[in-house]
Amino acid sequence: MNLRWALLWLAIVLTGCQSPQNRLVAEGYPPAFAAGFQDGCGSGKEAAGAFTGQFQKDVPRYLKDKLYAEGWNDGFRQCQAMADRRDRLDPGQVWNDRDRDWEREKTRSAAKAYRPD
Repeated sequence: MNLRWALLWLAIVLTGCQSPQNRLVAEGYPPAFAAGFQDGCGSGKEAAGAFTGQFQKDVPRYLKDKLYAEGWNDGFRQCQAMADRRDRLDPGQVWNDRDRDWEREKTRSAAKAYRPD
């Protein structure tokens, strides 16, 4: 019985480690589309301000390979939209020390304003 649970856990973990490109190919998408989608997705997150350092675009391939270009465009749009939506859902997210200091000052000022004299 423990062996079954161990195998199930291993299968779940390995499935979670699959790259977006491998997942798309496994779902039947052409490899060129999947490669473009993965590059475009990282670029879309970067454009939305996620600062992942994943902006990638194989420009010569983008210009010559229609499937890569289509995948890149789809990945860019989808992942940029998801990153933008995530920002709107979590307005208290802090991006850097300056933002953190501003949030603290804002909270302190609000506490002083609402404190009864």
